[in-house]
Amino acid sequence: MLAAPGLAIGSATVLYQDHTINVADTLADPNDLWIQPSELTRVNGFELKPEGACIDDICVPVKQNEDSEIFITRGDTRWFNVTELARRLQQPFVADYDAAIWSFGAVPATRASFLQKGVAPDFALQDRRGREVTLADYDGMKVLLLTWASW
Repeated sequence: MLAAPGLAIGSATVLYQDHTINVADTLADPNDLWIQPSELTRVNGFELKPEGACIDDICVPVKQNEDSEIFITRGDTRWFNVTELARRLQQPFVADYDAAIWSFGAVPATRASFLQKGVAPDFALQDRRGREVTLADYDGMKVLLLTWASW
């Protein structure tokens, strides 16, 4: 049986991607951050859809017709556990429970597509002879960039 969070409502501050998000209503829980699903997009970019909590092509299944570790209903209010989502995504987080401040790191799965593609933005530099060379000049080829500085 899951331990049920209390009905007391508090507030919390969430730090994520260089943003500070103040959440007015949170469900009392000594270990987890429970927010209303309507706040999810504002807190971390995810959206609660019928199939689950989704962002881009990442979707974490969430049953919304019964209480679970990630979703509960208390009275007429639905609550979503942001920290349980982070655990399922292997997203790092830390909390100051007394101050109700939560800080979330990057979602590893959102970085994976960038690493798999390995595509850098176009830029221009001068070669040893002073001619401008752009990364786009090598479009379709694998490029190894080496940098060096005297300091």
